[in-house]
Amino acid sequence: MNFLKPLLLVSSILFFCTTISSAQKVNPKDVTIVRDEWGVPHIYGKTDADAAYGMCYAHCEDNFKNIQSTIAAIQSRSSEIDGIEGAGFDIIAFLTNVDYYLPENFEQQYTPQFLKVLNASCQAYNDYAAANPDKIELKGLFPMTTRDIIKGYCLGQTIMTNVAFDLGRLIKGQMDAYNVNNVLTGSNGFAFNRSKSKDGVTTMVSNTHQPLEGTLSWYEVHVNSEEGWNFLGATFTIGVTPFIGTNEHLGWTHTVNYPDFSDIYKLEMHPTEKNKYKFDGTWSDLEERVVKLKVKIGPIKIPVKKKFYWSKYGTTIKNKTGYYSVRYVAGMNVKAAEQWYYMNKATNFEEFKAALDILGICNQNVIYGDQDDNIFYMCNGQFPYRDPKFDWQEILDGNTSENLWEGNKYHPRKELAQIENPKSGYLFNCNNTPFNATALDENIDPSTIDPTFGYMTRNSNRAIRFRELIDQYEKVSYEDIKRIKYDQQYSDTTFYTWAIENLDDIFSIDTNKYPDLQDAVDIINEWDRSTDIKNVNASLILVSIHFVLDEVIKRGGFSMTQTVDHEIFIKSIRKAKRHLKRNFGKLKVPLGLVQKHVRGKKELPVGGGPEIMAAMYTTPHDNGTFRSFMGDTYILFAQYDGDKVMVETVVPYGASNNKKHVHSDDQMTLYAGQKLKKMTLDKAEIMAKAVEQYHPGSRKGV
Repeated sequence: MNFLKPLLLVSSILFFCTTISSAQKVNPKDVTIVRDEWGVPHIYGKTDADAAYGMCYAHCEDNFKNIQSTIAAIQSRSSEIDGIEGAGFDIIAFLTNVDYYLPENFEQQYTPQFLKVLNASCQAYNDYAAANPDKIELKGLFPMTTRDIIKGYCLGQTIMTNVAFDLGRLIKGQMDAYNVNNVLTGSNGFAFNRSKSKDGVTTMVSNTHQPLEGTLSWYEVHVNSEEGWNFLGATFTIGVTPFIGTNEHLGWTHTVNYPDFSDIYKLEMHPTEKNKYKFDGTWSDLEERVVKLKVKIGPIKIPVKKKFYWSKYGTTIKNKTGYYSVRYVAGMNVKAAEQWYYMNKATNFEEFKAALDILGICNQNVIYGDQDDNIFYMCNGQFPYRDPKFDWQEILDGNTSENLWEGNKYHPRKELAQIENPKSGYLFNCNNTPFNATALDENIDPSTIDPTFGYMTRNSNRAIRFRELIDQYEKVSYEDIKRIKYDQQYSDTTFYTWAIENLDDIFSIDTNKYPDLQDAVDIINEWDRSTDIKNVNASLILVSIHFVLDEVIKRGGFSMTQTVDHEIFIKSIRKAKRHLKRNFGKLKVPLGLVQKHVRGKKELPVGGGPEIMAAMYTTPHDNGTFRSFMGDTYILFAQYDGDKVMVETVVPYGASNNKKHVHSDDQMTLYAGQKLKKMTLDKAEIMAKAVEQYHPGSRKGV
């Protein structure tokens, strides 16, 4: 029967080739993938399209399973691969209804140059799938189309804004007014110019906080074409360019921001007629929309069906208190992928700002630095023109066109919160308010910003800690910047996470009421707020916090949580005390024995905690330990010294997500030890040290 395999392979390739548009296809022989000692792919091509093809093909080699999970989510089929966990993505993808906003002729909105990149990327995903039919997880995922890729961008931006949050709380019937100041998680970004530098260089630091594995984790790659695209950074699954990183002239990172990107409307329903709502004095029909899933439970797939609706405002959910519509900017614009491409290609600050003017990316802070010593911060976003007479933070009346803002018409970039080259010499964002981004006397005045943007006004614990650290330095060296980024100390003045406002109540337990907690409370009060792996008091407090967060989830989630009941702290400390006694025999245990960085059989001690500068979130592992699952992910330091750029990076595990591969865990020791690896954009240096070179499709066993 062996003769069938080549026959099926040829048939698959022919089938997949027919799906590519009439646009000129990439010849894989024009693309070279160079793997360095860490397995990181450096892609070389004659054209930008060649480089994009090679990037996506290499990504498939290292991460095909997660790429398929993303494609399945776009098609609302993730539950067929990932079961109940995937069902949540499927419902979000269905509710966002990207197809409604994505015109049939969407490709005509792109420049010919970017369209070549988009087509080449799609070709790469399909070529890899055609050449590896045995690795396809779900029938019907391929061939994918350029429309699938753009839908993926729209879905990703929906998840990265507050839309998924709004949809989730409406389904649960949590009807508290939305408050952007309650939602704090994400990343750090810093930029320092030469006036702040002891070394006389400009430095940009990308320190993202994402899941360490899965579809929302980063993939490191370097693309280089003869058309001037030379960029080292990180991308997500089905990305067609890196999203963050540096070229030889400039670099940037993103942190998630939390302005008001979505609005909720309560519909006024007809008292007797089903599915009719009032709008501008007349009754309109709600459109019924039914999602049908096949949820994988063990070896079988269980059919699940759920009904939703669509109004003039958009996707609509019925819960016990009524019908609610959600309107959001994510998904209404198809230019995000193209904007990132032109950000990649920018060679100076003016070209970079011109790329930002595209306004295709619907959210994300931008922290930037370049070879000309420019540093820049912007709280980016697509902000529709909203009537200021309405309170957009509250649930709105869904019966009038007066609050139905028009999609795809946004305030220009010049009106957004931004700071360029402050005298202080530094800029930062730690998912905090844009009104705290540099020295106090140079920050943005909130009164100069349109209030309908809904910019948050709260600081994260990390932002407060950054301020404490930067105020210690008149100027910073490269090692100083590393110490700031890798800091594992909670602030002495505040103690809270993005989910719990009153976390510092854990320091005020009355042992007269709870004498059984005397030994635990003594340790908590002795704690110096460090989360270093050697700290023997940190284990009890961090395990307690883990159980506090766990309890909040059990009671309905974080959605609008600002404070938690005192009894949750008591319950969680008791549970943490039992846990440490049972598994380690004592309460004072070095954190590195409790908290581990794990892949396969490799386990390393790791420090950090929720809302630490070097953030770390953990989940239960083996023998009473906890393993890292979210926090510091792709880390990049870029130094610009005239026409030279020096780069160091690290990822949590390695270049490959195949856990049997040599490069699946070879960066773990660096990562857990707060070390970096040197990288370069110089082709001669890369080629001199290359471990492997090949054309896409010619590498054996991948």
